[in-house]
Amino acid sequence: MPSESTGEGRAMESHETACILNPNDRDAMVEVTLFFADREPVGPYRVAVPARRTRHLRFNDLSEPARVPRDTDYASLLRSDVPVIVQHSRLDSRQAALALMSALAYPAGNS
Repeated sequence: MPSESTGEGRAMESHETACILNPNDRDAMVEVTLFFADREPVGPYRVAVPARRTRHLRFNDLSEPARVPRDTDYASLLRSDVPVIVQHSRLDSRQAALALMSALAYPAGNS
């Protein structure tokens, strides 16, 4: 997650997002744990996703149990009490020519 951005406002802020889709008839309780190359994992961050809704979770906004460090490689593990579908995206706006990356959606089951 880059620490620098160009442009103004939240829409142009460099960020990484987990787009979580809950197609179920009941709310999903999702736990996110972050893993790093040079330190112990951090988490779980806990978020709710209402039934039949989506939630775009910006990693920039996560603060409990700790803020997500910028300019640091990490991987995320998501666990949910009901099956959800997760897609990861990243906006890198450090340069005027923006880069947007998105990964294919992946279903995350109970575990």
